[in-house]
Amino acid sequence: MTGLLEVSGLTGGYDGVPVLHGVDLAVRAGTICAVLGANGAGKTTLLRTLSGLVRPSAGRIVFAGRELRDVSVQHLVRRGLVHVPEGRGVIAELTVEENLRLGGLWRRDRRALRRAVADVYDLFEPLAARRRYLGHQLSGGEAQMLALGRALVAGPRLLLLDEPSLGLAPRVVAQIMGLLRRLRDETGLTVLLVEQNVRSALSVADDGVVMSLGRVVAAAQAGRLAGDAGLRHAYLGF
Repeated sequence: MTGLLEVSGLTGGYDGVPVLHGVDLAVRAGTICAVLGANGAGKTTLLRTLSGLVRPSAGRIVFAGRELRDVSVQHLVRRGLVHVPEGRGVIAELTVEENLRLGGLWRRDRRALRRAVADVYDLFEPLAARRRYLGHQLSGGEAQMLALGRALVAGPRLLLLDEPSLGLAPRVVAQIMGLLRRLRDETGLTVLLVEQNVRSALSVADDGVVMSLGRVVAAAQAGRLAGDAGLRHAYLGF
């Protein structure tokens, strides 16, 4: 198993109750890998464990050749692993500009930070027009753009993205998925995407992992997963 991210035997959960049971997966550099499965499959717990928010009880997490267990969240971000949690996490009382700058707090080069924020405005034109708006004044789609933009300001090598389509109109979902494809193709960004919208996820993903009850039950190229009728009916609901 080789990849930018390599996970082996990952076990963990909350308050001593295991949610993940020996999870193995690999994410190749410059690809989008979709993590799929029903509610309760352990997808969000997987991302929270990879990003240091949940401490694993067993297993290995290797990112860019370095072990990540016991590395603080702050240092994970500096190494290029950035997590966009479910629910977007936009700070309602801050402006769009202030939210974006938060993503680059660790950057010592102020010029690089300004460039990163400008790049986000180029990528998300609605945000450029609303840079002085407060977070609570944004639509759901704009808030998701802001959450993504803030993560990009941090300069990720690997983006952990949890349910970006949640609560959004189909048109906005298509825009978000198209953006992920563009970032992969133009910048080489690697994405680990947790998504309930299976069709949308598989339409942009290179690879896919299917989880059930905290275990990986299938891992293959996205096209093969989409074409496996038995797997789709058993685990993916279509």
